[in-house]
Amino acid sequence: MAHVAVIGAGLAGLPTAYELRHILPRQHRVTLISDKPNFTFTPSLPWVAFDLTPLERVQLDVGKLLKGRNIDWIHGKVNHIDPENKTLVAGEQTLEYDYVVVATGPELATDAIAGLGPENGYTQSVCNPHHALMAKEAWQKFLQDPGPLVVGAVPGASCFGPAYEFALLADYVLRRKGMRDRVPITFVTPEPYVGHLGIGGMANSAELVTDLLENKGIRVLPNTAVKEIHPEHMDLDSGEQLPFKYAMLLPPFRGPAFLREAPELTNPKGFVPVTNTYQHPKYESVYSAGVIVEINPPEKTPLPVGVPKTGQMTEAMGMAAAHNIAIKLGVSKAKPVQPTLEAICIADFGDTGIVFVADPVLPDPKTGTRRRAITKRGKWVSWSKTAFETFFLSKMRFGLAVPWFERWGLRFMGLSLVEPLDTTRETGNQAFASKS
Repeated sequence: MAHVAVIGAGLAGLPTAYELRHILPRQHRVTLISDKPNFTFTPSLPWVAFDLTPLERVQLDVGKLLKGRNIDWIHGKVNHIDPENKTLVAGEQTLEYDYVVVATGPELATDAIAGLGPENGYTQSVCNPHHALMAKEAWQKFLQDPGPLVVGAVPGASCFGPAYEFALLADYVLRRKGMRDRVPITFVTPEPYVGHLGIGGMANSAELVTDLLENKGIRVLPNTAVKEIHPEHMDLDSGEQLPFKYAMLLPPFRGPAFLREAPELTNPKGFVPVTNTYQHPKYESVYSAGVIVEINPPEKTPLPVGVPKTGQMTEAMGMAAAHNIAIKLGVSKAKPVQPTLEAICIADFGDTGIVFVADPVLPDPKTGTRRRAITKRGKWVSWSKTAFETFFLSKMRFGLAVPWFERWGLRFMGLSLVEPLDTTRETGNQAFASKS
């Protein structure tokens, strides 16, 4: 009997645990570990911040979800991992594992800039449920005494979709309340241009996003670094002082402390390097999925930006890890698979929205191009995001990772989550090297 542990119960961890339980015989043990009691559909957190949806609607109790599913549940914080001896410490328990999937999600590096973050600084974020609730409370106070609004991201940030959502949802909400003329909005980003999204080459995204922001009267400051944040203004690298009454800035991400402290397991920022099978290049027992995976940006930019890992990418990584573990355990005779890393970002702006498709997220290293790069705008995007939220939460309730109808739908759109291993293709920072 083998023991497979999954660290993290978010968009990467919970579906991965479901998939492992689906494909592994019952004699193999699957354990899910997280310090958070709830699964949260994080793409909906901007809606929570504006009180457009309650947090409870986008959360599920993990303990209840796992009852009767033959998945062990540990609600506790992992504070140590020893990949040499295949052990980890969660709460007061020490667990031995045969394989582990690291799917923790990120730690927010709010200490990267003085004054960043809601706890010890002066800005809000929508990167986790706690911050979304703090952003909501601050927004209600802001509506009582409005003023300049600054939205965006700081250097090193890697998921820019929520920043665009927040700025344009703020515009939408303020117009509905008849308050937009009292709130000048500025969008500040380290991206070399708006719509770059950390990956570049996204068809007409720059034109669509620029046009939308200009039409809404939002001032745009691309290729701009926030240097320091004070109670009512922030200092920019240009020397400008940008005043604000409310600010939402996305911080850089890093890995949790227990990963950063494990020798040779992660890079200096705590992200896990992987081969194309999403196995660690040194530790054969370690796989990884989601935001915590190390992926290098496809191009050098004047200011540092990271590569986004969307929900579909995250699922794909988890599915690849689960199936490749099954192969290692001799359960499956199939050939190893790799995630396609086809990225879909659905951004709702209230009265419209934009969907971004990068197929794959990283362009071919030889040609510098993708198979497809699509950016579409319309009211239907808002409806699509609502539908996807409902769909994803429903399949988590029913213990389904990637049901057949989801696979069919992806194929209909010419997309897929995983594909047979291509030893000539690189993902993350490592080319595939067989460890068998």
